Amino acid sequence: QVQLVESGGGLVQAGGSLRLSCAASGRTFRTYAMGWFRQAPGKERERVAAINWSLGSTYYADSVKGRFTISRDLAKNTVTLQMNSLKPEDTAVYYCAASWGPYGRSLDRVDFGSWGQGTQVTVSS
Repeated sequence: QVQLVESGGGLVQAGGSLRLSCAASGRTFRTYAMGWFRQAPGKERERVAAINWSLGSTYYADSVKGRFTISRDLAKNTVTLQMNSLKPEDTAVYYCAASWGPYGRSLDRVDFGSWGQGTQVTVSS
């Protein structure tokens, strides 16, 4: 199976930036897409961003579009989420995830089957 480890979370003031990284190991050859999700206390889990592993096409939630950028390094099997212009409402635990497909499924609907432990992002006002 695939193991995912997130890093880069922390405390930042509103308007600041953070970069989250996710390292994948194991049976990564099956990967169709990788993505980032977040969950704040008392809120539903939200799909933040996703990237097609082979094509590089991306998906962003409306709430982060224009502020966050997802990218991947094929050689290192890593995914990065660059977060700029952070807002207090971005505060959440952020999870990295991997999807096995089906190939061709849109990134806003494809299921993700492997998850990291999560990293806390706190944005103060």
